[in-house]
Amino acid sequence: MKILYVITSLRTGGAEKLVVQLSGFMKGRGHQVDVALFDGVETDFKKDLESLGVKIYSFGMGESVYSLKMLRSLKALIKGGKYDIVHTHNSSPQIFAAVSRFLLGGGKTKYIHTEHNTTGRRRTWYFRLIDRWVYKKFARTICISDQAYDNLAAHLGSRKIRLQTIKNGADISRLVSAEPVPELRKDCPGCVVLMVAAFRPQKDQDTLVRAMTLLGDDYILWLVGGGERMEEVRSLAKELSVESRVKFFGLRTDVPEILKTADVVVMSSHYEGLSLSSIEGMAVGKPFLASDVDGLREIVRGAGILFREGDAEGLAAEIRKVSTDGDYARKVAGDCLERAKEYDFGKMALAYENVYKEVLK
Repeated sequence: MKILYVITSLRTGGAEKLVVQLSGFMKGRGHQVDVALFDGVETDFKKDLESLGVKIYSFGMGESVYSLKMLRSLKALIKGGKYDIVHTHNSSPQIFAAVSRFLLGGGKTKYIHTEHNTTGRRRTWYFRLIDRWVYKKFARTICISDQAYDNLAAHLGSRKIRLQTIKNGADISRLVSAEPVPELRKDCPGCVVLMVAAFRPQKDQDTLVRAMTLLGDDYILWLVGGGERMEEVRSLAKELSVESRVKFFGLRTDVPEILKTADVVVMSSHYEGLSLSSIEGMAVGKPFLASDVDGLREIVRGAGILFREGDAEGLAAEIRKVSTDGDYARKVAGDCLERAKEYDFGKMALAYENVYKEVLK
């Protein structure tokens, strides 16, 4: 098969990581894989793709991902049916792929979209008719969790749109075998709390920073990731006088090792699709805590610890409990690892390949 993945950029995030992982898997299975980026900014994920020998088409650099230039570039790239599968991620690639398919008149190329979140700005009554038109242009829309499927189906309200769930997966063996980095703990003798996530509006690092004001000086917070809200969160830490206990790591390529080095892993968020970072956080043998919101409760309930969205006091209490009760922490960590094993990358990638084969029949 000839496969084209289309995504806004390869900055940090679950969708971006999935594109990199699927590209490597599909190339390993003998398929031709190209990737189209609306923003070709240089990132570690982009370097990973280049090292795999994947051909990358960059349509812009720092421009609006909704620019009509992206539509013209995508339409020109897929014209003539050179790809068997065009697989989109994120909103603007989805919309422009649907429009391109309409303008090009269909053909043998099959269009697939992955829905990465349980909600979004387009989930309004006045966007519903537009969304129905957009989603009908895809042979299949893959939802990364049951909740994402249910919410999208309710929004679209049409049986003619073909939806399917394939749950996100992580490289569990890589996470289990990762080794901690003792050097990172030289100045952190107390309890290290870690969150790995992009600094985007849907994430809620703010609640975790506020929780630090309710914990003693022997609690240190590590925040791994990049994004537009990083400076805002940094300012909050300074405003609350905890900046000396909050370390911003930025983007890292050694996330499994950092996860193994921390004591407690947290995902504080307003909503998720099915968070890859959370699956990874549950796989490293540490107690895992997450906001009780769509896309997190589905994988965490019955294994890790759920706290009320935005509840800094409740989160601080849970962190304190797992950091002082060893037996409780070990039980939570063990349950989290068993749950994470249910979300294996290999099983997920094969499911995607099977979808490609099905729609091409």
